[in-house]
Amino acid sequence: MSASKLNPLQPRTPLPSQVVKDDEGALVAAAKAGDINAFETLVGRYERKIFRLAQNITQNKEDAEDVMQEAFLKSYQHLGEFQGNSRFYTWLVRIAVNQALMKLRKRRPNQVSLDEEVDTGEDTMPREVEDWGPSPEERYKQAELGGILSSTIAELEPPFRIVFQLRDIEELSTEETAEALGLSVPAVKSRLLRARLKLRQKLNRYFRQGENS
Repeated sequence: MSASKLNPLQPRTPLPSQVVKDDEGALVAAAKAGDINAFETLVGRYERKIFRLAQNITQNKEDAEDVMQEAFLKSYQHLGEFQGNSRFYTWLVRIAVNQALMKLRKRRPNQVSLDEEVDTGEDTMPREVEDWGPSPEERYKQAELGGILSSTIAELEPPFRIVFQLRDIEELSTEETAEALGLSVPAVKSRLLRARLKLRQKLNRYFRQGENS
């Protein structure tokens, strides 16, 4: 199958609107049996999520488009290796994350890795963290807040940003995030906590600056 056949940016025949996520297993089985339309249904279902994930990791639209294409191509080429022990989407996310990290490593050799030790500050972390509650961002319009959040999230180090993206934006479970990234559940929880704290700290600093200006 050619890359152009799977190009999610090319027009495709509209898919039935009754397609729901509960049919993922059936679609994967059909794709394994050679049904290209079933696989293209999966592409159409997840392409936006994979592109958004790739863009948040690479911080580059062109790289994100490459990552999305490569992730779907690799998932199709290795579909026979998918055993169905997890959701297809979780497996696809792991492929996409790996491709995105490869892009980052080419730009910054030896500086990006999910496997390396990251100082998450567990020894000094409280067991319970207060709910974010009413926060400074509530004082701003939604459109402006979106831009502030996007730029602030982009400033997080990749190991924290990726976990935050999968858990709080893509809404994968802790277990799915751990499986997609090849991390332990405690590591995911630790990095997510650290990401949230870093994000809140950055946002608070931003809004304090706005109040003083």
